[in-house]
Amino acid sequence: MPTIRIPTPLRPYSGNNATVKVSGTDVSSALNDLTQQYPDLRQHLFEGDTLRSFVNIYLNQDDVRYLDGPETAVAENDTLMIIPSIAGG
Repeated sequence: MPTIRIPTPLRPYSGNNATVKVSGTDVSSALNDLTQQYPDLRQHLFEGDTLRSFVNIYLNQDDVRYLDGPETAVAENDTLMIIPSIAGG
């Protein structure tokens, strides 16, 4: 099963887990499984059915936006990382 790393600010919505094992064959299905396990995460990751623009997803070390986006295939030993954008001035 792929693993998703949860950033510290979102851990209260994932049972305080730093990592979560998910099922899925692509990024989209893995994120859907994550939000089914922890429904409170959905509002922080998605706007409707679309991933929020400030939420970046990395597959191992690669930004999925530069791969196949939500359709990027994931394998059993892959790690997905949720990286929220940080704004400042």
